[in-house]
Amino acid sequence: MKRWLLTLTAALLVGTVVAQTTVRIGLAEDPDVLDPDLGRTYVGRIVFASLCDKLFELTPTAEIVPMLATGYAVSADGLTLTMGVREGVLFHDGTALDAEAVAYNLRRSLDLPGSNRRSEIAQITDVVTSGPFEVTITLSQPFAPLIAQLADRAGMMVSPAAADAAGEDFGNAPVCAGPFRFVERVAQDRIVVERFADYWDADRIHVDRVVYLPIPDTSVRLANLQSGDLDLIERPAPSDLSIVNADASLAVQSAASLGYQGITINLSNPAPREHPLSDPRVREALELALDRNVINQVVFDGLFIPGNQPVPPSSPWYVAEMPASERDVERARALLAEAGFERVGFELMVANNPQGVRIGEVIQALVGEAGFDVSVRATEFASALTLQEQGAYDVFQVGWSGRLDPDGNIHQYHTCAGTLNETGYCDPEVDALLDAARAEGDAAARYARYRDAAQRYLPSRHVIYLYHQQLFFPHTTALDGFVAFPDGLIRLQDVRKN
Repeated sequence: MKRWLLTLTAALLVGTVVAQTTVRIGLAEDPDVLDPDLGRTYVGRIVFASLCDKLFELTPTAEIVPMLATGYAVSADGLTLTMGVREGVLFHDGTALDAEAVAYNLRRSLDLPGSNRRSEIAQITDVVTSGPFEVTITLSQPFAPLIAQLADRAGMMVSPAAADAAGEDFGNAPVCAGPFRFVERVAQDRIVVERFADYWDADRIHVDRVVYLPIPDTSVRLANLQSGDLDLIERPAPSDLSIVNADASLAVQSAASLGYQGITINLSNPAPREHPLSDPRVREALELALDRNVINQVVFDGLFIPGNQPVPPSSPWYVAEMPASERDVERARALLAEAGFERVGFELMVANNPQGVRIGEVIQALVGEAGFDVSVRATEFASALTLQEQGAYDVFQVGWSGRLDPDGNIHQYHTCAGTLNETGYCDPEVDALLDAARAEGDAAARYARYRDAAQRYLPSRHVIYLYHQQLFFPHTTALDGFVAFPDGLIRLQDVRKN
């Protein structure tokens, strides 16, 4: 002890001891690949918020502001967008962000095999540098959602040098231009990032190290927060919020989500025979057997918002002419009989955590009364997404964390070639309407396109929307400056740990 004290005293005298601040964040799942162009999980976006700055950013009040871009101008015909690029920005490998790097990233989002960003910015036909820190983007048609897309993964900038060098392995050690640089990842255990000293907005970063810990069990996640082993958690069980509010050492921030949760139905099941759920009457019966209010009360203590569309009822893009259906067990049974079935069995895949399993059990009980025999399959979330991509599922309880522009919640799920359309649904008329909505600058005319599309895809019920989350972020009171955002991402700008 004496030797340690002497060493510490000497170090303090020469000013070499610096307190290292580590923030530990509990995630509900382990993210998938850490490549902005390939990633598709919400928790992956949470990690990206520390690693990969975007061209544009969201404010807590859901406004879009420049981040790595400095601004933009759109031509009168809506087919050309000129964008300024922030100077003095470095990637984590020390290379500079400039117009060439931005052009590279947008082309990568369009051309990288397996890119999940392709359909998000498909209207981009060309990107050229019109100056060292200016890019000019050419569009095939006016594209209203473009800036909103560039405020998310399509706008995240990765190092061209690192991406070229790593190739398919880039997601194992991403190199971006955010406030923290990647250190290590141990699957199902932790992701570690460290403060990047040359970050362009370094004055706002007061944390040295962040450790993301996937802990699927909500009770375990909360217990770790209470013990001080975690500093912040996302998606607590709503029933646990009373415990959080009663603990003087904890605080909670919240925001209404931009996203939704529901059940996705596989219309192109690779089984040898046609699955009963391929019959639209069976899917209608399934929706009529559900009770959104019961799910909200039993699983979420009534804190979430029941809904039947990709956007919540409070959204200006909600189609009021198509409200959620009331539960009607007798009508559901009649529809099954009309389709030639007395009972229908299927497997419901859910996330392997207590809340996911609970949702599955409530759905199982509700629809069982109408003639559905449901087996609940709890699956690790990233693995479940892989099974969905492979078409190896009947029904999947899954959602979307949401985007500010309605296009981000709708287009890629309901168009024939949408990158996240893994149901097999395809209606060329819906494609035409949603593509036209992207090109429409007038809000009223754009709403009409979304309404007409919804009147076609909602009755298909390949996605049955159930509810919209209220986002809660419990944290220790030692964490100052944390603000909840409606996109659910955890931003550490201006956050301090006492």
